[in-house]
Amino acid sequence: MEECVNSRILELKDEVIRLRRDFHMHPELGFQEHRTSGIVKAYLETCGIKTQGMAQTGVVGLLRGAKPGPTVMLRADMDALPVTEANDVPYKSQNEGKMHACGHDGHTAMLLVAAKVLSEQKDSLCGNVKFCFQPNEEDAGAEKMIQDGVLENPSVDVCVGCHLWVPLPCGKIGLSGGAVMAGMDHFWITVHGKGGHSGSPHEAVDPITAACAIIENISFIEKRQIGTLNPTIITVNTIHGGTATNIISDEVELSGTIRYLYNAGDHKPRQHLEQLVKHICDVYGTTYSIRFALSSSPLLNDEKVVNHLRPETEELVGAENVVPCVTMGGEDFAEFVKLVPGAFAFIGAGNAAKGIIYPHHHPKFNVDEDALLTGIEFYVQSVLSYLK
Repeated sequence: MEECVNSRILELKDEVIRLRRDFHMHPELGFQEHRTSGIVKAYLETCGIKTQGMAQTGVVGLLRGAKPGPTVMLRADMDALPVTEANDVPYKSQNEGKMHACGHDGHTAMLLVAAKVLSEQKDSLCGNVKFCFQPNEEDAGAEKMIQDGVLENPSVDVCVGCHLWVPLPCGKIGLSGGAVMAGMDHFWITVHGKGGHSGSPHEAVDPITAACAIIENISFIEKRQIGTLNPTIITVNTIHGGTATNIISDEVELSGTIRYLYNAGDHKPRQHLEQLVKHICDVYGTTYSIRFALSSSPLLNDEKVVNHLRPETEELVGAENVVPCVTMGGEDFAEFVKLVPGAFAFIGAGNAAKGIIYPHHHPKFNVDEDALLTGIEFYVQSVLSYLK
């Protein structure tokens, strides 16, 4: 990356930290990011970048270079989580029960500053840059952006995204081809029994015992039906049933997720789960209903895009600090790379010396703000590698 661009990014360190902390103090849940999108729109327009609203609270900025060329899309997510923050910091969340516990505040701030830097390079760009500020990443907001035309007018040729990642130390970047984040399905199961008196269980049909058997046997699917060489995690995360200590309930509700690093059609985890539920309910004399919903597909980085970005990424942080990174977490950036060649990187943001050790979605989650500059540099150099 050119020295003048590096210097400009360093000059904007205080600005990106200020932006990130402001977003952190005012978190908004998916499709409720009205304040955030308002700030994003105003900032981009101040940089001379035309904006368009889509997907309810999403914002897309378009920067046209001086000469024709490809269109590169950079993406940041804006939504927060329904988490009550436990950090004691001056920029602690002011919205009770809501928190940027995944780093999206940093992503938004990084992409805004990257947009400013790239707008100042407009006359030397051969092509266009789309800045995609996406709502509701935690629950499939990318699909809505696609439906509203984010990949069109002009058509996107390559897309790049990144995530501040506390499991990686600050100063490292995770970049690799192929599957890097898991596909995720939600499931809801209701086990139907026959209520009764806890003193006469033989006269009832207990759905709780059937539900327990389902939970206990899920690992059979992961290990014996799909196999450990095809990473699969099925977790039950909620269970609700019963009204009193001496009453056998007539139904129990379970919900959870299926995560996988492969095409779900190849190994059919949904079908295996329903088959297990059916057999157990048959044994226990209960019935069931089950529903699935796709949250995101597996995120498959395009090998050509990764190989294109690797040399300058290694120049950015050193070849020894560009490492493979694969996680069973989900990320709906996957929906973009299903349609357009793209790559997603992990920007190391952990720092044990600063106490930044808590995992994503934890009430004490935080990021090393030095990583914000690395994220800006990654965004900017990705564009320059295609459009200079």
